[in-house]
Amino acid sequence: MDPFPHQEQNKELRAAVRDLCSKFDLDYWDRHDKEHEFPTEFFEAFAAAGYLGTTIPEEYGGGGGAMSDLIAVLEEVGASGGALNACSTVHTPLLTVPTLLQYGTEEQRKEFLPKIASGELFITFGVTEPDAGTDTTQIKTRAAETSGGYVVNGAKVWNTGALRGEKIFLLARTSTPADGQRRGEGLTLFLTDLKAPTIDIRPIPKIGRNALISCEVFFHDHFVPAEDVVGEVGMGFYHLLDSLNGERLYLAGEALGLARWALSSASRYAQERVVFGRPIGKNQAVQHPLAQSYLDVLAASEVVYRAVREYEEKGASEIGLLANAAKLLATEASFKAHDAAMQVFGGYSFAREYHIGRHWIESRLQRIAPVNNQMILNYVAERALGLERSY
Repeated sequence: MDPFPHQEQNKELRAAVRDLCSKFDLDYWDRHDKEHEFPTEFFEAFAAAGYLGTTIPEEYGGGGGAMSDLIAVLEEVGASGGALNACSTVHTPLLTVPTLLQYGTEEQRKEFLPKIASGELFITFGVTEPDAGTDTTQIKTRAAETSGGYVVNGAKVWNTGALRGEKIFLLARTSTPADGQRRGEGLTLFLTDLKAPTIDIRPIPKIGRNALISCEVFFHDHFVPAEDVVGEVGMGFYHLLDSLNGERLYLAGEALGLARWALSSASRYAQERVVFGRPIGKNQAVQHPLAQSYLDVLAASEVVYRAVREYEEKGASEIGLLANAAKLLATEASFKAHDAAMQVFGGYSFAREYHIGRHWIESRLQRIAPVNNQMILNYVAERALGLERSY
């Protein structure tokens, strides 16, 4: 399949990432998914190549690159066949980076960023809760101030990588908003240890993306020193937005990569599979869904990389609409591409040997997490169209 035009950007970097990923074939990812095993060899190779530190400044042990560099890297990981098992493995510890750079103390940046860049420190993202879901301002995990810090009680859910992680980027309520304050005020960010007797971690059985375990995390009188607060007390929700907009772009770039893999795999199979004496790729019923998906991905890529450019020019906090648009358009295009690929492979799409079904499940997840696409449409209706808030 011919490359998409946006692949002309960062060509050497993309080629280097493809070369690294080629050492980990489809059977590697299938095996780790079936065995629910963290892909340590891939993670360590990715870290050793310096890609975890792509957007971390050189003074903190990173490569000093731009967001466009990181999105190109993540897109190529997605296009390599590792799907979200590969992408989530390497982007999860990077979710904290934008907020740490913007709001962390100099001591925190010096302590944590070099370790993130080297792969020594795996940080998970502790925001979602069982009852609050997308309504982050309604979380119930509380951090009560005490001598020298805070005592945390509560629970988080869908904490990806908690069994592997050393620390958790934790959002907890430290006060209740007063009249006239915004709903998000009173929430505080902490960077605290995961390996503690006051924390209970329970894996969640899942239907896919099993190389990286997702967990429930329970806090029982867990003490967090005051120096582990990130940013201003009570403003953690708003500090978090920098990382959330960055996360939208991570997911969008990865979705483009996943879609490329699906279209390439389906097109190749359509040329090889012969039914009724002719390749099935000669049939318009096979061609048209793939062609439409190609155009959907092409259109989504324009929005994704425009959002990336504006991120670099204006900063994370200024691109909410474009970041959300990029995430929705790319993930919807990716799922449609995978669904079309499933149809091309027919019955063999359900055979693990062909890997399509595993990718299809993981592409479906992107429409739900980290924010579901219906909530993005709510956001767009309010912010772009001026319609009354629906939630």
